[in-house]
Amino acid sequence: MRTYPLLNRETLLRLLRERFDSPLLGLGDLPDPSAFKDMDRAVERIVRAIRKRERIVLIGDYDVDGVVATSVMRLFFDEIGSSLEWIIPNRFRDGYGLSPTLLERIDSADLILTVDNGISALDAARICRERGIDLIITDHHIVPETPPDAYAIVDQKQPECTFPHEEVCGAQIAWYLCAALRRELGAKVDMRAYLEYVALAVIADIMPLQHINRAMVESGLRQLARSRRPYVRAYREATGKESFSAEEIAFGLAPILNSAGRMEDASIACDYLCAPNIYEARSLLTTLQGFNERRKSMEREITEEAMATVQGDPAVIVAAGEDWHEGVLGIVAARLARHYRRPALVLTATENGYKGSGRSFGDCDLFALVDGAREYLDKFGGHKAAVGLSLRAEALEPFRRALEHSGEKCRRAEYRDPDLLGILPLEEIDWELYRAMEAFEPFGHGNPRPKFIVRDARIANVRKLGAEGEHLKFLFEAGAGTVEGIAFRTQGEYRSGESIDLICTLGENRFNGRSTLQLLIEEILH
Repeated sequence: MRTYPLLNRETLLRLLRERFDSPLLGLGDLPDPSAFKDMDRAVERIVRAIRKRERIVLIGDYDVDGVVATSVMRLFFDEIGSSLEWIIPNRFRDGYGLSPTLLERIDSADLILTVDNGISALDAARICRERGIDLIITDHHIVPETPPDAYAIVDQKQPECTFPHEEVCGAQIAWYLCAALRRELGAKVDMRAYLEYVALAVIADIMPLQHINRAMVESGLRQLARSRRPYVRAYREATGKESFSAEEIAFGLAPILNSAGRMEDASIACDYLCAPNIYEARSLLTTLQGFNERRKSMEREITEEAMATVQGDPAVIVAAGEDWHEGVLGIVAARLARHYRRPALVLTATENGYKGSGRSFGDCDLFALVDGAREYLDKFGGHKAAVGLSLRAEALEPFRRALEHSGEKCRRAEYRDPDLLGILPLEEIDWELYRAMEAFEPFGHGNPRPKFIVRDARIANVRKLGAEGEHLKFLFEAGAGTVEGIAFRTQGEYRSGESIDLICTLGENRFNGRSTLQLLIEEILH
C-alpha cells in the first residue's frame, strides 16, 4: 500500500475545505439560461409550437437522468396547460435515444424535443429533416465532430457554448429549458419546486457535487425534506425514511428508479415520479421494488458467474458470458471493479458478437483506455468512469489483449483510490468531528464522503448480521470508550481482542430513536 499522511481533526477538515477552489455557490449564482448556445432559438421554436398548438413529442432516456428530465418536462407542460407527448425508448426494443427505429413510432409530429440524448443521432436527425419535422436536441454528452443537423442543439459541451459549467446532467438542462420557457411565456411556475427532481438526477448520474451542481442539490434536498408529492410520500411509507441524503438517493431511490429501464420499461419510473395521487404512487412503487429485487437477484448470479471467468491477475477485467441480462451489466462491472480494485468490463453475447458496459476503478481513465483499442469495436461511448461498447465475436480476444497491454502500463500509477485521504487515529473520531464534517455535505462524486484508514482497531466484540450472516457488526475499543463498525457483504472470521486495519467512512446510525456513530467499513486490510 502507498504511504498515506497521518490525519487529525484539523488536517481532515482542511482537506475538505480545499476541495472547493472557489466560493460555495447558491441559487442566486446560477447562470442565465441564455448562456447555453441555441437556448433562445430553442425557446422561440417551442413557444411558437405551444401557441399554434402544434404536435410536440419529447424523447427521453431510460436511466435516472433521462427519466427525471422527462418528468420535469412532462410536469412543467402540465402546469402551463400545454400538450406534450412523451416517449422513453425501451432499452430492449428501441435501443438508446432518438433512433430511426423510434421514429417509426412517430407520425406527423411538428416538433421533436430530446432530453439527455440526441447528440449522436445523426441518422434520426436526417430523417426528421426529410420529413419536415423540426428537431431540438438537449443533451449533455460529448458533441461529435459533425453534430446532428437539428433546428437547435442545447449542449454545454459545444465549442461555441458560453455556459460556464461543463459537468451538468440532462435533467439540469431540461430544468434550464423550462426556466427559459417560463420567462418567455410569463408563466407563474415555481422552478425551485422542480429542484427536488433535479437533485435525483445530479446524484444518480454521478455529476461532481461542485459549483452549481452543489447549489441545486442542496436546494433539491431541502425541497425533498418537505415535499408532499405522492412519489415522496409513498417512498417514505415504504422505507421508513424521513429524510433524504445524497447517499439515500444514490443507494436507495436511484436504484429503484433505474430498475424499471433495466428490467422492463423506464416509463413506469416516469409515471411513478409524476403520479397524481398517493394510490397510484404506492402501486407503481410496489412494481418498481419488484423490479429492483429481480435486478439484485440477477446481479448476484451474474456477478458470481463473471468472477468465475477471471483468470490470473489481469490489469483490466474483461468478463464475457452467454445470456447475461443486458440491464445489469454495468452494475456487475462496478462490483467486479471494486472487488478486484481495477477497471472491469462485462459483456454478454448477442447475435452479432458481444455487447456490454465497463466501470473504472480509482482515478484510471477508462474511456481513454478503451479508446486506445477502438479499432476492435463496433460501437463505443462513455466517459472516464463508465463506458458502453459492442464488438464482433472474433474481436474479443484481440480487444482483451490490447486492454491488457495498455492497462499494464498504468496499473501502478493509476489504479489507486484518490478519495482515500490518510490515516485517522480511532481516538480522533467523535461526534464533534462528525458534525464538523456535515458542513461539507452533500457528499457524492467530486465531493466524496471522507474516506480514511484506521490502523490497529482493536475488536471488543464482533457478530454476524443478515439472513445468511453476510454482514459483520463490530465494536472497537477507542480510548476509554468504543466505536461501532459495520462491514456489509464481508467474508472472514474475526475474534475479540484481535486488531485489524480498516478503510472506512464515518456515518450516523439511527435506530429506535437512538443515534450512534458508526464506521462504515469498505475494506478490512488484515
